[in-house]
Amino acid sequence: MATIDRDLLTARIRDIPDFPKPGIVFKDVTPLLADPEAFAHAIEALADPYGDLGVDKVVGIEARGFILAAPVALACGAGFVPARKAGKLPSSRRGVSYELEYGSETVELHDDAFAPGDRVLIVDDVLATGGTAAATVELVEALGGQVVGLAFLIELGFLDGAQRIAGHRHTSLLTF
Repeated sequence: MATIDRDLLTARIRDIPDFPKPGIVFKDVTPLLADPEAFAHAIEALADPYGDLGVDKVVGIEARGFILAAPVALACGAGFVPARKAGKLPSSRRGVSYELEYGSETVELHDDAFAPGDRVLIVDDVLATGGTAAATVELVEALGGQVVGLAFLIELGFLDGAQRIAGHRHTSLLTF
């Protein structure tokens, strides 16, 4: 397993207080994405634990999850599948609604995103309350995929989101 340089990653994540609403401290990863060394390191560290699991598809959760999941898919030799907000996918789709720390949302996948038994890795930037991740797991499984794991750049441990995905392997590069 790749050694994670947490100092490199942490130094390139900034806190934005009161975004998107008062009381929320947003973890802004755009400085990390702008740094090629930190970005490459994050992708390698996200993909590495799943490289030997025969991943067929990597699901990236809108929107920053796309940025991480597409290169993770390439690193795993897998296809990329976008999990989008309601109404954004052009073909036949299925959705699951869920609550997040500052509202509610629906995540959708195309009905034909997976072949039966496809081994699926779900990637997102932040695991917070776990609502988005749990809804995505539910959706992948409903569409015939087998979730082999979830990978996050950041986990907000104080929100206990990992409880919502208990029973599924997950890794987080940084926990705050």
